[in-house]
Amino acid sequence: MEYLVNLMIFLPLFGGVICLIQGKKENARLAALVFSVLTCVISLIVGYAYYGTQQATGANPVQFETSFVWIEHINVYYRTGVDGMSMPLVLLSTIISILVVLAAFSIEKNVNIFMALYMMLLSGMLGVFLSMDMILFYVFFEISLLPMYFLIGIWGGPRREYAAIKFFLYTLAGSICLLITMMGLYFFTGEATGADGLNTWAMISSEVGTLTLQSDAVRSLFSQSGAHWTFGQAAFWLTLIAFMVKLPAVPFHTWLPDAHVQAPTPISMILAGVLLKMGGYALMRITYPFFPEAAAFFWYPVALLGVIAIVYGAFCALAQHLNAECDWKKLVAYSSVSHMGFVTLGLAVMNETAFNGAYYQMIGHGIGSALMFFLVGVVYERAHRRDMSSFKGLWLHWPAYGGWSLVGFFAGLGLPGLCGFIGEIMVFLGVFKASNGVGAGHEAAVWTLGAIAATGVVLTAGYILWMFQRVYMGQPKEEYNSFAPIKPRENGIMVALGILAIVFGIFPFLVFDLTDNTVAGLFTIFNDAIKTVLASAG
Repeated sequence: MEYLVNLMIFLPLFGGVICLIQGKKENARLAALVFSVLTCVISLIVGYAYYGTQQATGANPVQFETSFVWIEHINVYYRTGVDGMSMPLVLLSTIISILVVLAAFSIEKNVNIFMALYMMLLSGMLGVFLSMDMILFYVFFEISLLPMYFLIGIWGGPRREYAAIKFFLYTLAGSICLLITMMGLYFFTGEATGADGLNTWAMISSEVGTLTLQSDAVRSLFSQSGAHWTFGQAAFWLTLIAFMVKLPAVPFHTWLPDAHVQAPTPISMILAGVLLKMGGYALMRITYPFFPEAAAFFWYPVALLGVIAIVYGAFCALAQHLNAECDWKKLVAYSSVSHMGFVTLGLAVMNETAFNGAYYQMIGHGIGSALMFFLVGVVYERAHRRDMSSFKGLWLHWPAYGGWSLVGFFAGLGLPGLCGFIGEIMVFLGVFKASNGVGAGHEAAVWTLGAIAATGVVLTAGYILWMFQRVYMGQPKEEYNSFAPIKPRENGIMVALGILAIVFGIFPFLVFDLTDNTVAGLFTIFNDAIKTVLASAG
């Protein structure tokens, strides 16, 4: 099965080469679709096998692991594998990628290059989720940056160059923060008990000699009583910034609205659906497990950043109704900033309920946001504008489209029964439980944060309902008669994403059955860190 894990990473890259050499745009589209489907099939096979192994053993190791020396002189390994943290996001990536390729059938400019770059992007994203070595993770993290820059900069809107450069510079700055931390980790890990001077880039369960980067011996170096507590605090913030840029979180979010507004519809779908989740995943994989005591020590400012993102993103989305341009796509973009604030908040309070909610929020937002951006794109391709004030009555003109729009936008609203609800309610419950954990002794601060975050739900209802009333309700305009009818391909994308939004709103065990053991293992680390920090403070 480990061969399938590695095939899943590099098959899209090979598919990109095939797309690149195609002379006809139809062949490039077909090649991209075939390789996307094959990659998805492999991910489903791996996911089924992982689920079966986990249910049989009840254990929490990395499964289907490949490990061999890559750069011997600095102890870099090519190490890949899957666990409960990576598997759901791998499945999300491969499933949405099929729909993104279908959405990209509307692209007419340099189709073979577009599809090749997209397949390279898919390979990079899967590599991030499946890497178990820091250098390998960093390589794939950077690989995913390059194709997105060109996909926005070449196929985007009128200000595409500005948006692409802004995206590149922000994420590159975050990558520098990560690189600094990686070098510090490498030099200090050799001091851990049992390391015998052996420095390592290992990320989780995989061992190099007797050392794992998540071992007690290594973590103790960066604890309050450890030799490198100062570095542990700095590294926590450096990695937090690096991954918050990708998430994105306020104040590192300003590249996102520009990127979404200028990007073509399929790229907005994958950017919101998967690429942002790389930031949340990396926080859960690196920042919090590596520096749990620093995370517990700084829980309040991080939680505050999450609350600010929730409220600020919602207000910015609401403000689009007041702007002269009333940009529909920018409203959806700012809604992503708000919704991903729940991920930051859920991680910050460091309890299992909120952590699970933050993870589920990534899955739910990945589905709902991809659907919302596609719904906006369907109209934009026909009207060539996104001014919400210039539309009304779309539901009566396209009843099926209006029905799936109801599913998509109400999933973004967090309506119970749809994918956006479960993550948010679990984060809220976890925040209020934090008064018995990391926020013990600061009950007023905990309850204040939870209450302010809850206003984000009201604001979200405001901008979603207002948008839906303006765009979809009322009598259709006569100009709609000149619009091309909804294509079967477009209907298929809406139906697929809409069904996923409903399924994951009703059956959360589809995610939690994969993540539970891994999360439980993480909280053996987090709970000890919280107790240590509370004891030192008391």
